[in-house]
Amino acid sequence: MDILRVLLSILLPPLGVFLQVGIGPQFWINILLTLLGYFPGVIHAVYIIAKR
Repeated sequence: MDILRVLLSILLPPLGVFLQVGIGPQFWINILLTLLGYFPGVIHAVYIIAKR
C-alpha cells in the first residue's frame, strides 16, 4: 500500500499525504509547499509516507 501512496505522491503530493494522515496540519503544509513549488511538495509527501 505504501508503494501506491508514493506513486500518488509523485503525481499529486497532497493526495498521498491525505491518504496517509487525513486532513490535518501536514496536509495543509503539503498543499502550501506544492503551491510554492512542485518538488518541495513531493519531497514532503514522500517524507510523511516514509516516516509513518
